[in-house]
Amino acid sequence: MKKIILTIILSIGGIGAGVQAQKIDSIDPLTLNEVVISANRDEDIAKNVAQSIKTIRAKEIQRSQSHTTADLLSSQGVFVQRSQLGGGSPVLRGFEASRIMLVLDGVRMNNLIYRAGHLQDIVKTDPNSLEAVEIMYGPSSTIYGSDALGGVIHMQTKDPKLSSDDSANTSLGILARYESAAKAWTTHAEFNYGKRKFASLTSFSYSKYNDLMGGKNQNPFYDTSYGTRNYYSEYLGGGRDSAILNDNPYLQIGTGYSQYDIHQKFVYMQNSFLSHNLNLQYSNTTDVPRYDRLTDPGSGTLLKSGEWYYGPQSRALGAYDLNFYKGNSWFDVMRLSLNYQQLQESRHNRNFNSSNRNSRTEDVNLGGLVLHFNKKIRAHQIRYGIDAQMDRLKSSAFKKNIVTDVESKLDTRYPDGTNRMDQISLYITHNWKINNYLSLVDGLRGGYTKLHSTLKDTALLFHLPYSDIEQNTPTYSGNLGLIHTPDNDTKFSLSVSTGYRVPNVDDLSKIFASSRGNVIVPNKDLKPESTINYEFSFTKIIHSHSQFDASIYYTDYRNIAVVDKFTFNGQDSILYDGTWSQVLANQNKEKAFIYGCNVQWKSKWGKHFTGTAGVNYTYGRIKAENENSPLDHIPPLMARGSMQYQFGKMDGEIFLIYCAAKRLKDYYLNGEDNEQYATPDGMPAWMTLNLRLSYLLSKQFTIQCGVDNLFDTQYRVFASGINAPGRNLILALRANLL
Repeated sequence: MKKIILTIILSIGGIGAGVQAQKIDSIDPLTLNEVVISANRDEDIAKNVAQSIKTIRAKEIQRSQSHTTADLLSSQGVFVQRSQLGGGSPVLRGFEASRIMLVLDGVRMNNLIYRAGHLQDIVKTDPNSLEAVEIMYGPSSTIYGSDALGGVIHMQTKDPKLSSDDSANTSLGILARYESAAKAWTTHAEFNYGKRKFASLTSFSYSKYNDLMGGKNQNPFYDTSYGTRNYYSEYLGGGRDSAILNDNPYLQIGTGYSQYDIHQKFVYMQNSFLSHNLNLQYSNTTDVPRYDRLTDPGSGTLLKSGEWYYGPQSRALGAYDLNFYKGNSWFDVMRLSLNYQQLQESRHNRNFNSSNRNSRTEDVNLGGLVLHFNKKIRAHQIRYGIDAQMDRLKSSAFKKNIVTDVESKLDTRYPDGTNRMDQISLYITHNWKINNYLSLVDGLRGGYTKLHSTLKDTALLFHLPYSDIEQNTPTYSGNLGLIHTPDNDTKFSLSVSTGYRVPNVDDLSKIFASSRGNVIVPNKDLKPESTINYEFSFTKIIHSHSQFDASIYYTDYRNIAVVDKFTFNGQDSILYDGTWSQVLANQNKEKAFIYGCNVQWKSKWGKHFTGTAGVNYTYGRIKAENENSPLDHIPPLMARGSMQYQFGKMDGEIFLIYCAAKRLKDYYLNGEDNEQYATPDGMPAWMTLNLRLSYLLSKQFTIQCGVDNLFDTQYRVFASGINAPGRNLILALRANLL
């Protein structure tokens, strides 16, 4: 059965959606000259890049009808773990969270409290404002520095459009969308005003999600139900809760939330060789329930938690970019980027039938500077620059009795004094076109990272013998690759690249009870994690209408930071929060390897049909003398296939997504694979059939509709603590009013 379905998937192509309909008069030829930005921080063509890069363009973003950026990525084949509806944690080649890099408009989103587990921060970006997303696979530290072990997800928001003449270039776009699985509404509006030298783009989105309905029909790959919401907690007052029987166990009560996003961009062309860009963004949510924790069973009770939610998650960004195109002997193009971010996140939890609610808040401030140069000297393209990042954190906490409203002290998640992390690096990359068929690409990065944390109230935790935690770390990375292009339609590339991740405050300075009876303490000897990646890729375009891509890779993963038993002042256990607790700490104790392959096919049949197919496979193991053991974060095999039809004003698509099973014997137990949210056998395989349709009513109006999970299948993505949506009807209206 599984083999038959997988064969069908590979026969008919990858995942897609419906674009805004447009008349199809000719076939757009496939080419290796697609422009990418993420590889070298400025424009280049894919033929000159040794790394594997997948680009999601504006039309694909629009046709996906995705309500979050996490959904957009999963619709395009990126594996995404979920702990709640308001989130999504992407995985690239077996690396997740702080081991991949999120970049927004060239600005690093990773900060000093990005954890190594599951990270839901990508929900703080608005897919409706995106122009493109580029996914770089494999270590990318030479350009992007720390954290880019598994790759980079580079999101680019839409830019203002200037006018080509003396008249103003104005446009007003509006989107209204409804999704049935969460009874969700999204509204989006964007207004562009442009003159010859100045342009402005204003964008606003608001989304409201109610509780998510999971699939009701039995998974054909598994013979019993799983992940139903049988009971939920309801507060009765007086510090008492009741476990309420859910009338509809497929309705995942405790998932709804709301979010709004505001973007404002200005561009000013001072003259033909100098431009200024100002980018302002703000995103905020309501409280976001942590659904997986709300379903955990308690000791002697049906539920462990009466409350568990993230407080409003806010992100503010201000970025100024200067682009100077008047070259000299040192550069042809110079780009200066200055940016500042302010983030706030908080966690709030209360045990079932407890009067005390614990609240912990983190305020993060980030500043960044990138000065980038591009110079072409005959057959050599040289890019070099300086990259500096400054992170600051204020961690606070309190405990509140919800009956008496009395507040008391609570240990903070991170040190309660000063927390800062500074990084500075120099980098250079080089592309040498040896002849018409062969190119050499290489690069180096060297830098320095300084981390410092101060504890104010050590007696609140336990009597620490120190009040300062500090680490100074030199950093370095490099890459080397060969690209062979025997003709305009064929590309072979062979590359070696390294990546590193410097311990941040979450790794090094956290003093926290991971569970009752266990306490994590700092380890000043923690070293950076590192990877060496070997990759071979091949691309072939056949008669301008079919494209085949394949890549295979092997990653040597060293100095893995894992939480394990430790000693504090020579003791393996200490008294913490009134409980005698086992001492734990992050330590470099593991070595591992990851290998895998990615195969993609795209073919255009005539003017109206397009088929795509893709398969991703990843395998990872921790090295051991006797027998290797599973590495966490390794997703199962995934395949996707689609057939798209475009004719005149109509655009339609049918697509399948298939994910193989992940058996418990392949889990990293008691870790981030979350076996407690799986079935007794692990996570079953699953498959969905999905539809998209778009019709151009007029020049001003386009109507879109779609159905996800057509057969209303009950399934859950590996390592996730929430079931996926059931049958989901999507209706959308797009309007261009100016």
